[in-house]
Amino acid sequence: MALRGTISVEEFFRPPPRAKVTLSPDGKTLAYLALWKNRMNVWIESVDAPGDARCVTAEDRGVVSYHWTRDPRWLLYTRDQGGDENLHLYRVDLADPDAAAVDLTPYPGARTVGLDLPAGRPGKVITQLNLRDRARFDLVELDIATGDLTTLARSPERHVDGWLFSERELFAVATTAEGDVELSRWDGATGALDPVARFEGGHAPLGTYPMEVTPDGTGVWLGSNRGSDRLRLARLDLATGEEAEVDSHPRYDLDTRAQVFPVLPSPLIRDRRTGELLGVRYLGERQVIHALDPHFAGVLENLEKLSDGDLAGLSSDESGQRWVAAFTHDRDPGATFLYDHATGESRLLHRAKPHLDPGSLAPMRTVSITSRDGLTLPLHLTLPVGVEPSRLPLVLFVHGGPWTRDSWGYHPAAQLFANRGCAVLQVDYRGSTGYGKAFTRAGIGEFAGTMHDDLIDGVRWAVDQGYGAAAA
Repeated sequence: MALRGTISVEEFFRPPPRAKVTLSPDGKTLAYLALWKNRMNVWIESVDAPGDARCVTAEDRGVVSYHWTRDPRWLLYTRDQGGDENLHLYRVDLADPDAAAVDLTPYPGARTVGLDLPAGRPGKVITQLNLRDRARFDLVELDIATGDLTTLARSPERHVDGWLFSERELFAVATTAEGDVELSRWDGATGALDPVARFEGGHAPLGTYPMEVTPDGTGVWLGSNRGSDRLRLARLDLATGEEAEVDSHPRYDLDTRAQVFPVLPSPLIRDRRTGELLGVRYLGERQVIHALDPHFAGVLENLEKLSDGDLAGLSSDESGQRWVAAFTHDRDPGATFLYDHATGESRLLHRAKPHLDPGSLAPMRTVSITSRDGLTLPLHLTLPVGVEPSRLPLVLFVHGGPWTRDSWGYHPAAQLFANRGCAVLQVDYRGSTGYGKAFTRAGIGEFAGTMHDDLIDGVRWAVDQGYGAAAA
């Protein structure tokens, strides 16, 4: 066998022709990110009359994310000011093609954090803004049409990590001196915080993500590993502080990668109109989605037939009939489809790497080995196409964090080296998330110890299996 032709670095890392395709609330319009003057900007296009695409933003630094509002007239997006990392919130009027984007937070040095579009407050957006004090973020409400700002809660003297909004009450999330996460009810009259619940850890590996208020405002959905090694979905009763399991997987944790990489989808799939829970994502060797709603179960069954990848970005109209679905894949990433549940019809909207032949790319597989001290270690192995996988140069990619993980999918750097005849290994060493609380805790105090040993054990396994060449 011969190695496939060399693919250039630019081809592996080239931006997609389109990214983050989503549906408008009425299901009539697609929005997406695409190049404008060599920068990613927001475009829109009719669902039923494709070909009428037009760019609706003109940012020379590019747009990373955008949001439909509940009124399909308005789009929102964020950008910083010349690289200062102070994100402002902008509004686009799709009904007026000649109108420039409007900065809804035109305050020098201020930064917005988070965005919520509550069903009970049409025409409003809830965000956090450090207008009053650059070191503290207040919870504010903005009128999308006028830009009028109303402060809902002032951050107290005690540091607050973030706010949860419900129509009934407001809640603050803070990290305690012991490193735990504390959820407190905010008293609007006094500004005092009344603790509702405390969760062990305070950081990504020990749960609480996601943390989202239920549509009726009486509870919070959150990731929990109380009494369990696995991170499952629970509901916290805001009146009593009692926690009850909503859903779980016997072997996998909730897929919490979006906590580190916000461009990835939330583990909770929610109804666009009501906010009710439709499904939950879990991640092991591959993703598993549990459907919690009968209608969505039928939708999910058909969506998963569109690709042999893992379902990634997902949006629908408010009726839940039209859907846009993108897929994670090791060799055909970002393939995105439009699906109509009423008719059963679907069509491919675009591929993220149309210039690359999936058959020329290297498949990634996940295996598990046992570390020298008996811990199960997940490995992700990518082998070149067209050559015997024996005694190859071996490249070890080490993910950061450590409180994150590698996972199955397209890895451009791994593909680059595999295309040049190398075996590529990625080790989810102890301390990585997604494999249970005990596995993450096993990395505490072991940055230069057993965490490093895990990497060496992975390399030794690859060499013992004959994939990698032993050092001279």
